[in-house]
Amino acid sequence: MKMTFQPKKRSHSKVHGFRQRMATASGRKVLSARRAKGRKQLSA
Repeated sequence: MKMTFQPKKRSHSKVHGFRQRMATASGRKVLSARRAKGRKQLSA
């Protein structure tokens, strides 16, 4: 059996990336919440 997670950088950033987060109001809320928490990395 192979590992079930086959990472692809492009498709991952299309869904979870910074540009995608900034595109929606709720995504911007996510980023601001992560900034408030003091996260080193905001998005994928």
